[in-house]
Amino acid sequence: MRTLFPFLLVVLLVSCSEKRKAPSFTSVAVQTVYEDSVSIRAIELMGNSLGYAGNNGVFGSIDLATGKVMESVQEYRDSLPEFRSIAHTSSDFFMLSIANPALLYKTGDKGRMQLVYKEEDENVFYDAMSFWNDKEGIAIGDSMNGCLSILITRDGGNTWEKIPCSELPEGVEGEGAFAASNTNIKVLGDKAWVATTKSRIYFSADKGKTWQIQKTPISSEAPTQGIFSVDFYNEKLGMAIGGDFTRPEINKANKAITEDGGKTWQLIADGQNPQYKSCVQFVPGSEGNGLVAIGFTGISYSNDRGLTWKSLSDEPFYTLRFFDSNTAYAAGKHRIAKLVFK
Repeated sequence: MRTLFPFLLVVLLVSCSEKRKAPSFTSVAVQTVYEDSVSIRAIELMGNSLGYAGNNGVFGSIDLATGKVMESVQEYRDSLPEFRSIAHTSSDFFMLSIANPALLYKTGDKGRMQLVYKEEDENVFYDAMSFWNDKEGIAIGDSMNGCLSILITRDGGNTWEKIPCSELPEGVEGEGAFAASNTNIKVLGDKAWVATTKSRIYFSADKGKTWQIQKTPISSEAPTQGIFSVDFYNEKLGMAIGGDFTRPEINKANKAITEDGGKTWQLIADGQNPQYKSCVQFVPGSEGNGLVAIGFTGISYSNDRGLTWKSLSDEPFYTLRFFDSNTAYAAGKHRIAKLVFK
């Protein structure tokens, strides 16, 4: 199954028109579409294909109409990188490895991936990436030398520059981001929100040129706590979720919502489930009322902007992307699945 191929040169399709009223889900059907001995924490919908990357250098795509899988392995010298961050433009696919050295690849010639950025340091650790448009993109990583690591491209991903600490807010000791689902960055319009392990949001209104800090009430007392995922329905309405992956039963101070673009955040469903989750996504077409949160603790759903939640499944996953208002794809340990909400 693992063969090199002309990789993911696709144009992102416009999704179906959104419904005005939030769907009310009572169940979810889980259909496995990919199985292998790989851990997958990063997926991207690209038209009618699903791109993914994981450990052991594995990356690939699934044709959602036929189920056909095209997969390859990216080697670096004598090692196999672990990829937890991917992104795409209308013409290229990108993947970024964790740990030292950080390796950022883009679609190259003849179906092979091209290394466009490398960073070597014992403290380097990148967590997530995304694109505002076909030219401008962002990748984020743990703090080094007193500030969060933020990479920016302005030329379609051919070159990447690291923002110097002098141009970023002062970091907090031990601050980073969780490489759990590739959803601790949200870009929308010119804006970007980056969620950290210290439950702070780095906010930029100008595609990463300037930054400011937004504070949230989500707990971050332990290194294993903080915000794991952030999503925005529009430029005002956003949701952040997390918890403690070593104590997943904790459901206090792990969910917060904003209705002013992140200037203020309020805890919701405090002391109520869901407990730890690694990914949260707004349901398309729900006017911001529908939310799905997933993790190795299962799948939970809210129809009222997170005020109350119901557990739909105990199936474990790491990350999720909606295809339409009733269909999503989720990835986790050894598999990718299609989720149909009813």
